[in-house]
Amino acid sequence: MKNSYKNLSYKELEAELAKLRKELIDLRLQKVLGHLDNPMRLRTIRRDIARLNTRIHAVDIGIAKNGGDK
Repeated sequence: MKNSYKNLSYKELEAELAKLRKELIDLRLQKVLGHLDNPMRLRTIRRDIARLNTRIHAVDIGIAKNGGDK
């Protein structure tokens, strides 16, 4: 999944970030309730969020090109 972020437009990056943040909140809730099926998914989502934040920041400051318009 990490390689596919280079081809997304700015709006798609933000939408994906929002989706992953919501999923992370849901997984944290499941962890608290004790119903978490795959604990490694928490780490994967956190890292994907960091990748997206890095990509968005790079586009913001102009060191990276994105697939679409800002």
